[in-house]
Amino acid sequence: MKDIEELSDQIENEIESAECYAKCALNHKENRPQLADTYYRIANDKLTHMGLLHTQVVNIIEEYKKQNENQVPEAMKILYEILHRKHIEHAAAVKGMLALYKEP
Repeated sequence: MKDIEELSDQIENEIESAECYAKCALNHKENRPQLADTYYRIANDKLTHMGLLHTQVVNIIEEYKKQNENQVPEAMKILYEILHRKHIEHAAAVKGMLALYKEP
């Protein structure tokens, strides 16, 4: 569970960073398009990092299930579901900001 908690914190950090860069991209879109594009690419990279870390959480849970006759502690399930929902909602908001950036 400690690994999942650590990965969850890292996932949230990546999403927060992506949000920061997405905001910068939007703020600089008109006046500094090259800088804005850089921020846009960095924001997308951060979301890629988020996905990579999430894959590791899923791998840890699957590994645990294999080692424990397909049984996952209820606390682990609840923790994953709460944090996963929170991450999905936050990431969706950031993706919405990035979609705004691509609008003319």
